[in-house]
Amino acid sequence: MKIDVVLPCLNEAAALPWVLERMPHGYRPIVVDNGSTDGSARIAAELGALVVEEPRRGFGAACHAGLLAATAKVVCFMDADASLDPRQLPRVAGPVVSGEADLVLGRRVPGPGSAWPPHARLGNAFLGWRLARRTGARLRDIGPMRACRRADLLGLGLTDRRFGYPLEMVLRAADRGWRIAETGVDYLPRAGRSKVTGTVRGTARAVADMRKVLRGDTDDARNGGSVRALSPVRGKGTPPAPKRGMFPSREKVASPTPEEGTSPAREETARKVASGPGGGT
Repeated sequence: MKIDVVLPCLNEAAALPWVLERMPHGYRPIVVDNGSTDGSARIAAELGALVVEEPRRGFGAACHAGLLAATAKVVCFMDADASLDPRQLPRVAGPVVSGEADLVLGRRVPGPGSAWPPHARLGNAFLGWRLARRTGARLRDIGPMRACRRADLLGLGLTDRRFGYPLEMVLRAADRGWRIAETGVDYLPRAGRSKVTGTVRGTARAVADMRKVLRGDTDDARNGGSVRALSPVRGKGTPPAPKRGMFPSREKVASPTPEEGTSPAREETARKVASGPGGGT
């Protein structure tokens, strides 16, 4: 089964070779270039990744552009900075593929020299506490490595295009009664300095964006819905999720305009970034 992997990217030329070379068989990398100036798009294309341009700055904008570019039934997301090992993607995607869960998050387990400084861990703990109060879904990490069904995620109608995108995904999924699970993944030293956790200001900006989502600035799913949170991932025995449809395959992709929003019908306007020297940067 083919699985698409969305990799938001802003100046990750140093990390991309390691990340893309470790991509498991059957997992297609989609690198979404969010305005890089270091040749990231060219490097990704030369290494065989599908490259998508998203000129609007924002983590959520890049993630959503990759989602629209994807064609596989199951889609994964992960950072492109080498802080997460692509070889562990099957841990996260497996329960979705087997029908045991609807959304699986990779709970980051920091090792020596990991990319997770104390101020970022504190911010993550705060968000986990707020998330538990808001939904009852007791997750230990709003991790950047995650997997779900593409068609279902499009159906959530996510609107945040900044750092609140991952949290909004969990909130809306919980409100729809999705089975949400998490499983441990190694959190490694990243290549280069993080735009978010690398500074207190970056972390504060991300937390501020997520607090807006928690207040409902972008989340209109306020009318309840049961929350079924599985933590950690359980073995076989959980009833499989209902079968969902999938969108037809497309070859050329690009980011949507603001007017296009989350409409799948707009995906035919997409185009693939040309590979080769200087492409996409």
